[in-house]
Amino acid sequence: MKVGVVTFPGSLDDVDAQRAVRLGGNEAVALWHGDADLKGVDAVVLPGGFSYGDYLRCGAISRFAPVMDKVVEAAKGGMPVLGICNGFQILCESHLLPGALIRNDHRKFVCRDQLLRVENNRTPWTSAYAEGQEIRIVLKNGEGGFVADAETLARIEGEGQVVARYLEVNPNGSLNDIAGVTNERGNVVGLMPHPEHAVEELTGCGLDGLGFFSSLVERTFA
Repeated sequence: MKVGVVTFPGSLDDVDAQRAVRLGGNEAVALWHGDADLKGVDAVVLPGGFSYGDYLRCGAISRFAPVMDKVVEAAKGGMPVLGICNGFQILCESHLLPGALIRNDHRKFVCRDQLLRVENNRTPWTSAYAEGQEIRIVLKNGEGGFVADAETLARIEGEGQVVARYLEVNPNGSLNDIAGVTNERGNVVGLMPHPEHAVEELTGCGLDGLGFFSSLVERTFA
């Protein structure tokens, strides 16, 4: 598949995401925040970083980047979209995902190898994993606390929209230990930890993140 990776001013994990896309067996296509089209890609990754300097709120300005008009349109049409860390924040600001990401409850930036449990393997990004599989990937954020009102939280829990959950320790105060969620259709996924930093033995904490990118090859989604 052709997977577009968007670079915003302040993105810092875009090149890593492109490499992970290729290692997962896909073709990586560089997209710029000012692009007026998606260059014929089959899926999109919004990478981590500090887009537009995280001014106003994380992802609040990026949501209005020209390329995001096309991403929102494509996502609503069923295109697989993955937002990692800052990309997750952008997806929430774009109302493609429920909830919001706020400052960590301990008010400090956290960087650690984080154990997760895959709760939903029925998305284009998680089908390479078994439901309930425990994986360890890199986490690095200062505003990664997932929050939602009680009604929204009950809905995403009840409808299986939690994609991954923190184990061992909750690193940022996310409600219900939520590390990632999907939309109702299941094609849009937001994940606070960084799977693109766990795709090679030489760097990162192993290969547990590779499944987020190889999943696109293994299954076809309408």
